[in-house]
Amino acid sequence: MNAPRLDERLVAQLRCDLLTAARRVPAGRQGIGQWELSAVERLFFADGSSVVCKVAVAPFTGEASVLRALNDQEAAVPVLHGYAMRPQTLGMLMDDLDAPVRAATAAEAAAAARWVHTVAGITGLPTFDQAGLARLPGQALDALYALRRQERFPDSRPIEESLQRLAAVAQRRADGAERPPFGLCHGEFHRSSLHVSSTGCRLVDWAKAFTGPGLLDLATWFGTRTPPEPRLLTRLIRAYVAAGGHPDAEADRDGLPAARWALGWHRVWAAWWFLTTAAASHHRPDTDRRHTQVVLRQLHGATQLLGAAPPASPARLPVEAGSPS
Repeated sequence: MNAPRLDERLVAQLRCDLLTAARRVPAGRQGIGQWELSAVERLFFADGSSVVCKVAVAPFTGEASVLRALNDQEAAVPVLHGYAMRPQTLGMLMDDLDAPVRAATAAEAAAAARWVHTVAGITGLPTFDQAGLARLPGQALDALYALRRQERFPDSRPIEESLQRLAAVAQRRADGAERPPFGLCHGEFHRSSLHVSSTGCRLVDWAKAFTGPGLLDLATWFGTRTPPEPRLLTRLIRAYVAAGGHPDAEADRDGLPAARWALGWHRVWAAWWFLTTAAASHHRPDTDRRHTQVVLRQLHGATQLLGAAPPASPARLPVEAGSPS
């Protein structure tokens, strides 16, 4: 089955389904954002209330089940008012949190990550335990070969070489993945996902949630568009422990400091994500050249951090302005 494409017709169909089920008729709507695989808009009603409507295509269709479970636990996330499914497509109506009043602080990030990693009872998520992490470079290689068979991702030999080096050390470097904190992870723990309003912090955008090492969430906070800085992550890990996070978050893993280990594996996971979703046709071929540079940047950092780089330092990779993390 071909991957679905998000377009206005699909968004309108899901919006109609959701509003019909809710027995509500909007008086107006306002776009918040539209991307390749998801769209978010605000719907206004005559009584002055509003909700947020989000439509997403695979692989972002598991968010409703995560939000339902978190709502049941009264977690600090948007309330899910309703959802509808079509083949490989999800539509949701959620609380309108309004525009954020400011950016989240590192202390707020540490506190939010602490409660996320203590949530129990959410099943059916992808799991990245020690064996799961160790498989990532090999799975990414399989995706790269599939893309080549589709005559996509030209000039990808540097990606292949980096993944081969990472695959050679992955089993050993994945040691410690299941050391606490291990459990629910947000998966997109960026500053834009921690929404600060007058009523407090809410963690939004749960489409990439998984079960795995909580350190990957903390590493995600810094993104991958800039060179990794273990000292900054070390500072966040200390704040996380001070906020009540598991003290083992500061422990070395396979002889690597926690920050270096986490930053390296987060970049492996991010490269794997781009390659596997592209191979499954979730990204258009015209994004391949840009995504090649994104994946190279991530793998360059990963090989350095996890000790899989060749003896000679590779040439500095270009960073494309505006490319995704």
